[in-house]
Amino acid sequence: MSRPQVVDTRNGSTVTEFILVGFEQSSPSTRTLLFALFLTLYSLAMAMNGLIIFITWTDPRLNSPMYFFLGHLSLLDVCFITTTIPQMLIHLVIKNHTLTFASCLTQMYLVFGVGVAECILLAFMAYDRYVAICHPLSYAQIMSRQVCVRLVSTAWFFGLINGILLDYMTFRGPFCRDNHIENFFCEAPIVIALSCGDPQFSLRVIFADAIVVLLSPVVLIVISYARILASILGRNSSSGRGKTFSTCASHLTVVIFFYTSAMFSYMNPRSTHGPDKDKPFSLLYTIITPMCNPVIYSFRNKEMKGAMARALGRSSLSQAESV
Repeated sequence: MSRPQVVDTRNGSTVTEFILVGFEQSSPSTRTLLFALFLTLYSLAMAMNGLIIFITWTDPRLNSPMYFFLGHLSLLDVCFITTTIPQMLIHLVIKNHTLTFASCLTQMYLVFGVGVAECILLAFMAYDRYVAICHPLSYAQIMSRQVCVRLVSTAWFFGLINGILLDYMTFRGPFCRDNHIENFFCEAPIVIALSCGDPQFSLRVIFADAIVVLLSPVVLIVISYARILASILGRNSSSGRGKTFSTCASHLTVVIFFYTSAMFSYMNPRSTHGPDKDKPFSLLYTIITPMCNPVIYSFRNKEMKGAMARALGRSSLSQAESV
């Protein structure tokens, strides 16, 4: 990919950096409060997702496709929040809010790649629940270890490939407008609006890509849960229904959080957007959702709570023995 130039029209010189406005207009006391809040949320998200990664990959009692997918979902969440939040925390405490062209391009690629991979993985997780509930006798054969590895690899592969396309569409032309980005990270629709000429082609391509990337997994999720619902309602056991509903509710809650914020950011006309509208939804899918995922799954799952208790118990025991 050839590197387009960022041109400052005020003096004709080449600009090699963007300025993230973020929370620059906030008062010092507000920025301090935001720093403490986001640092706490980031630390909690990293700790909880890290714990889920550890227990799903080490606890033999969680040796099932559902927990295999959950471990990779937590890994994607860790990657996702690390691409944006640490930089935002730094910008909350220092006055220099600049970001080099290469850094902006790299950050956007990672956000796209990891975000698309998570969309696809959530659809595969819905399919896994469908097979487990509607075809329990064939579950082990259909969702074998090899199949699960291939599905996760597919999510990562399409995410990273899609990131290249969207990065190219964002940075395909020179930039000759204002280089101030009205957000706390490099978000594609905002950056495209700063480019020279008519940005509508790039925005249309990204909109079309969002339809495929977001709505295709949604269709698979809806079909999977429609069949799950039909299977549950056809059962006589109320206790079996309750357990199945509990398992599916966790995944559906995560899907609603993630897809709602992503669709608002990439499938709405830019005329309906603005800093006051973009930031809350950007915060929702960059930090709130990754933090909520482990909470939603762990609090609604007895096996996860038991595995977490065992892991924390072993940690406490080892610390006591070392003392």
